[in-house]
Amino acid sequence: MSAPAQATTRIAPAEIGRALEKLAAEIAARHPADPARRLVVLGIANGGVHVVTRLQLLLRKHYPENARPRTGIIDISFHRDDIGRHPIPKEFTPTVIPIDVTGATVILVDDVLQSGRTVKAALDELFDHGRPAKVELAVLVDRGGRTLPIAADYTGLVVAASTEEKVTVVLHAADPRHDAITVAKK
Repeated sequence: MSAPAQATTRIAPAEIGRALEKLAAEIAARHPADPARRLVVLGIANGGVHVVTRLQLLLRKHYPENARPRTGIIDISFHRDDIGRHPIPKEFTPTVIPIDVTGATVILVDDVLQSGRTVKAALDELFDHGRPAKVELAVLVDRGGRTLPIAADYTGLVVAASTEEKVTVVLHAADPRHDAITVAKK
């Protein structure tokens, strides 16, 4: 007799779109337009890059062109604590920070928050580039399971997932109707 099939939870593209819009609206509400442009939104490579790309488009609705937050990428490859088990891939996304972060407000963005280790590595990389006035965290999905005292300031969706489950986020570059978030057994 075979084992019963494991259930997979899927989140619909429309709900993902609403979660992204919620993130953008909350960021804009907390950070009014600033002509000095001292707000920078950085996607944590790799999953956060796709989220920050979407947020960049959505934030355009909330800010005049001359006061939009700048966006960039932060690569954590050299700060990961599991580098022995997962070596740096040959193809990685380098850190690109569009302004001097010293004195700036930085919002780190990731697709899924679980243990908090990725965020800790991103903070280490960020502080290699300067000393921000403030750092906040935005995540598309909070799946729980923290092993470090880290919490998101902005959360799109909260998903209950056990340690035996993997949360996978796919944001389609050309057509949001093909976006998907799944929770399934590893």
